[in-house]
Amino acid sequence: MRGGRRCWDRGSGHAPASLVSLEQTYEWLLDSPLMDEVAQILAADVLDEADQAVETTLRPRSLGEYVGQPEVKTNLGVLLAAANQRGEAADHVLLYGPPGLGKTTLATIIARELDANIRYTSGPAVERAGDLAAILTSLDERDVLFIDEIHRLNHAVEEILYPAMEDFALDVMIGKGPSARSLRLTLTPFTIVGATTRAGRLSGPLRDRFGATYRLDFYAEEELAEIVRRSAGILEIPIGPEAAREIARRGRGTPRIVNRLLKRVRDHAQVHGNGAVDLAAVHEAMRALDVDEEGLDSSDRRVLVAILTKFGGGPVGVNAVAAVLAEEVETIEDVIEPFLLRLGFLDRTPQGRIVTDAGRDHLRRQGIDVPPAGSRRGIADVVPLWDDGDGAGDGGLADEPITTG
Repeated sequence: MRGGRRCWDRGSGHAPASLVSLEQTYEWLLDSPLMDEVAQILAADVLDEADQAVETTLRPRSLGEYVGQPEVKTNLGVLLAAANQRGEAADHVLLYGPPGLGKTTLATIIARELDANIRYTSGPAVERAGDLAAILTSLDERDVLFIDEIHRLNHAVEEILYPAMEDFALDVMIGKGPSARSLRLTLTPFTIVGATTRAGRLSGPLRDRFGATYRLDFYAEEELAEIVRRSAGILEIPIGPEAAREIARRGRGTPRIVNRLLKRVRDHAQVHGNGAVDLAAVHEAMRALDVDEEGLDSSDRRVLVAILTKFGGGPVGVNAVAAVLAEEVETIEDVIEPFLLRLGFLDRTPQGRIVTDAGRDHLRRQGIDVPPAGSRRGIADVVPLWDDGDGAGDGGLADEPITTG
């Protein structure tokens, strides 16, 4: 341990013999930025150009290759097979769920199963109604239009989309003022695949125009291990079954994250080993990345330790936690909290955030000295302002007569 400020010794990978105090851990975590390189690896909604290029090669190309989401695959397979038998465009499909679970991949598979072309766009990219009209009029029959983050479409564009989805028609206004007139253009039948991470933000009229709606859920550990083995085969990485399961265990139930971890482990094994990914190489790489066995990184532990150190384990509002960590509230709510809540390490109550017993036990396993639940450090030692030592809390004023004048 370096200077007594590391949660564990990176070189050995074991917790130190003596527990690190909560204050020491908090000081060390405070030194590191919240969204560092490791945090970006474990953030499913962060995708740079290099990752996108490699991830494209790892994506399955058919429903048979797609791992996980068995109910979605079954229902989607029936929908696509029926559309192919009739020779028609498939019903519009809405995919929603957390980032990194394969919504874009499924959209591409839908186009391949229909033997059709696919156009990609996103809600923020379609700023004006004319932009959407240009895209829709360029589609051929049975083509697929994928709109990512569809809940971010502005209202004017959404109004144009309603008749296009329902009647395959486009209403265009020609001219201005008293001479303006409406012209309806007929579109070839097509399929819209919408993807969103926040289905609740979709308007009711838009959501009702999708013929099929599927929710993508987090993946089981065995499914992630299968994804790791498949990706390793594509990248020509020698990997053992135990190493694949160990990477999957830290994958937060998200294929995008396990693929990133696999690439980081590959780099570590190539530089510090013989290139083969075994269990020892995974442990060594995870220690270098500060990713523990539950998939938590320094950013996640920093939030837990800050709540325990500064607020006695809670309850505390997220604004106070963000102020202590000098971080944006949105980063804590959207990036860090969901996984801590899913693991049961953090509770969100009307009074604020609380570190649970499971969260305390996890920090103890990392070698951090955690006080028992219900104790707030330093509170019992603080003498009230008007206390004279007898515990009455009146500062001795009650023993003296009150005089005026």
